[in-house]
Amino acid sequence: MGSNVRVRFAPSPTGPLHIGGVRTALYNYLFAKKHGGDFLLRIEDTDQTRFVPGAEKYIVESLAWCGISPDEGIGGEDRGNGPYRQSERKAMYREYAERLLASDKAYIAFDSADELDVMRQMAKEAGAANWQYNYITRGNMKNSLTLPKEEVEAKMAAGEPYVVRIKLPRDHEVRFEDNIRGWVSVNTNNMDDKVLFKADGMPTYHLANIVDDHLMGITHVIRGEEWLPSAPLHVMLYEAFEWSCPEFAHLPLLLKPDGPGKLSKRDGDRLGFPVFPIDWKNEQTGESANGYREFGFYPDAFINMLALLGWNPGTEQEIFDLAELITAFDLSKVSKSGAKFDFEKGKWFNQNYLRGLSQNQLASELKRELDNSGLTYKEEFLGKIASMMSERATFSKDLMTEGMFLFQAPVEYDEKTRKKKWRQESAQMMQDLVNRFVDLKDFTEGPVEEAFKNYLSENDLGFGKVGPSFRLAVTGKGMGPSMFVICEVLGKEEVIERIKKAIRVLG
Repeated sequence: MGSNVRVRFAPSPTGPLHIGGVRTALYNYLFAKKHGGDFLLRIEDTDQTRFVPGAEKYIVESLAWCGISPDEGIGGEDRGNGPYRQSERKAMYREYAERLLASDKAYIAFDSADELDVMRQMAKEAGAANWQYNYITRGNMKNSLTLPKEEVEAKMAAGEPYVVRIKLPRDHEVRFEDNIRGWVSVNTNNMDDKVLFKADGMPTYHLANIVDDHLMGITHVIRGEEWLPSAPLHVMLYEAFEWSCPEFAHLPLLLKPDGPGKLSKRDGDRLGFPVFPIDWKNEQTGESANGYREFGFYPDAFINMLALLGWNPGTEQEIFDLAELITAFDLSKVSKSGAKFDFEKGKWFNQNYLRGLSQNQLASELKRELDNSGLTYKEEFLGKIASMMSERATFSKDLMTEGMFLFQAPVEYDEKTRKKKWRQESAQMMQDLVNRFVDLKDFTEGPVEEAFKNYLSENDLGFGKVGPSFRLAVTGKGMGPSMFVICEVLGKEEVIERIKKAIRVLG
């Protein structure tokens, strides 16, 4: 596969981009980059009734946040294959519908929606569940195959609404090889003559996407499995136009974590996680949805999580950056069956990325969180605090929330620790520690630890007798990082002040 590989992601601007869509874009991107090809973004907005303002901008911003922006198309370069919005290409599709009519691969149908409903109802009453407009029924309908040529021309001249339908041959075996599912075979007797061109002058998705893929030189169509039933029709259209067919790959669905079925926003709301990459707000309806970016995910962790939902590298490796994903990605290793979504695993990926940051990077993450919250802090200790808290953090906001006791004196004390560890003699022990700390000239980690240990040995006390009360008094918590580092960060005056307050409150 040379550098002529061209793939596209072609969403409809009908709302926020679901993470299933992001994964489709990601797999297209990885495949293109692996083979030195191009990744295009095209907007399929032929259905104007479902158009949502702001949705296109959202799609572009989402892909940019993920680090998988297109080379060409919307949000990428215009390389002479545009426009890249189907609504702006409207004028060109009629020519291709006419071409199919001229070669007897399509026909004109005048049946109204009401007439079609009557046929469906009659079929239902006769015990046939699915009425189809096909090689059998088209002989009884109002179309250019049953009406005299003059009548067809007269109807068109009078402006009577009509659609263009594909004329599928009878009993023809449509076969194509899917890069994920292997050979797919469907007989045209089980297919219907789909509408290609609507009465409103717009093409249907089927015609528009075939024409666009051909004109844009798309070599591989990588899309969700919901399009698999349409693929035989698309293959027939390529044959009808006498164009070479791209290769197909139909991706498995993303499934809900706790049962059968496709992952939806409702599942996310119910189980407490987002199903969109970034926050979304519909300006017209006020409807909103949460995103992974605002939840605190790193784009790399988000992409890493999505890549492994449906694709397996065949090794033990789980942590991949984008460059490693490009190298390892292989369409033949994408699963045929749906992938269960696992938010906890997503958090695990984020935790790994957080722990992989340098002390300076962690410090600037913490600084951002602190600045946003308006808390005061000592700049020189940020690196130390962030490193200390990263062991307990999943998101950068946790660096601050887990270490809140370093920026605010405790207003309450952990009840469990208080009951189990704060004894009658604890107040006296804390007072003894204060007396020792007062005399310390150097209140850094080493000297504080030495003073504490000296107190224990001189009074023949075990760490378990004094340590938990000491931690409770200074931090309000029962567990956490080294108390001696905490003391250095807080400083002598603050530590003494907090212990004295604890003695008063806890008694």
